[in-house]
Amino acid sequence: MPGGCIGPLATMNEPGLSSDKSGNCLLVVDNPKRWKLPLEGVSIIRARDYLAPGSGKVPARMRVFNLCDSYAYQSLGYYVSLLAEARGHQIVPSVATLRDFRSLNIARALGSEIDEIIQANLKDQRGSDFSLPVYFGQTVVAAHAKLGAQLYRLFPAPLLRADFTYHGRWLLSSVMPLALDDFPLDQQERIAGFAASYFRKRHQRRPPKQRFLYDLAILVNPAEHTPPSNPRALQLFAECARETGFHTEFIQHEDAGRICEFDALFIRETTAVNHPTYQLARLAHAEGLVVIDDPWSILRCANKVYLAELLSRARLPAPPTRILTAQDLVSGSLDELEFPQVLKLPDGAFSRGLQKVASAEELLAALPEMLRHSDLILTQKFTPSDFDWRIGVLDHQALFACKYYMARGHWQIYNWSASSPGKQSGKSETLHVEFVPPAVIDLACKATRLIGDGFYGVDIKQIGKQLLLIEINDNPSVDAGVEDAALGRELYRRVARSLRRRIELARS
Repeated sequence: MPGGCIGPLATMNEPGLSSDKSGNCLLVVDNPKRWKLPLEGVSIIRARDYLAPGSGKVPARMRVFNLCDSYAYQSLGYYVSLLAEARGHQIVPSVATLRDFRSLNIARALGSEIDEIIQANLKDQRGSDFSLPVYFGQTVVAAHAKLGAQLYRLFPAPLLRADFTYHGRWLLSSVMPLALDDFPLDQQERIAGFAASYFRKRHQRRPPKQRFLYDLAILVNPAEHTPPSNPRALQLFAECARETGFHTEFIQHEDAGRICEFDALFIRETTAVNHPTYQLARLAHAEGLVVIDDPWSILRCANKVYLAELLSRARLPAPPTRILTAQDLVSGSLDELEFPQVLKLPDGAFSRGLQKVASAEELLAALPEMLRHSDLILTQKFTPSDFDWRIGVLDHQALFACKYYMARGHWQIYNWSASSPGKQSGKSETLHVEFVPPAVIDLACKATRLIGDGFYGVDIKQIGKQLLLIEINDNPSVDAGVEDAALGRELYRRVARSLRRRIELARS
């Protein structure tokens, strides 16, 4: 990059590194002499040195930032990210992000997640093309700061450029990494400030007197009407995490810019794919955090159509299921259905988005409104029961077992139309897992192995000896006084110990 150095450099040519002297950030570049931004507590190393034999001795708690000129497949920059992941280092950008850079379809798909922000931010922009550089998560033009922050969340990379085209509305057409030579000369001072702030957040240390091993962020939303955990349960999660060695902090979506300060993220807000919870899970995973719920579990559990196909291919018992589209409104192909049926929106949660219909006429009347929300609707044969099993599964093992009884006078666990909150849900009964029929536990664990090794809630109906899988939920409810009624504090300790094991396994 042209121009003189605007401050002191911390450079390094040997792969062995002590984080006690250098902070916990390692910057990998093609040529350290071209790095012109002053950074304290950040060590800079050549890509070839990082890739050399023996560089895996870099401490496991080191965060590695790949600022090579090229991330093309099999380039030095590509291998820096690839080997960093193999060594258990926390690498930005990850190999997954590098793949996202190369895919036009992914750029457009992820851009649709922040479409409202794009339209609001660029509404006064003239012309048919616009490029926005994002330096260390920030933008030179303050008016584009919110859009830049959202782009960094979707494509976690220190230096990137987003290109937009206008076709009646602004569309994200591509996202590309920037090289060091792409810094505009007249903005170097501003960008130096962005870099200093970016890396300062990534090597903050807790006061020694606290003596915690790791940092845990618990994502909550105080405004959520039916959160996965009540206030007492959240307090118990935090207390037991501290007992396990975590400095614990409750965060909200607005704290996404600080996610890199933590070692793990535990999501206690209702998740959805088209929602900030998924974006934050994805960002945290890209930043090297252990995440429960991880983004792929959210993707797999959040859509009932996907789950129905998954359970069918695995030959696990479930109610007879069919997928409906708008074509079924005119084809008259519903005669083979056995009524009553339960219509389900693919992304409904907490018994919302469900409707019971007693005939083909009722189904056809209900379908148009539901198709306004999704092109595919799930219908399942209604199977009445007094209760549903909810088996909580963590690390492929049953953690808790509840019987959720139907709301009084209603066919669901939740009756959202009830006149008072006290009548909206049925009673519950919590058992030690060893007192649950072994077949129920076995089915729940088989089902979650199709999803991952995270924290899930499996809903199962039992009619006599017959078991039917209803759904697999990521982010299962854990309320104090309900799901913890059998294990007590031990439930929260097991979750905390799982998070710690995951961190140590990733860094071992």
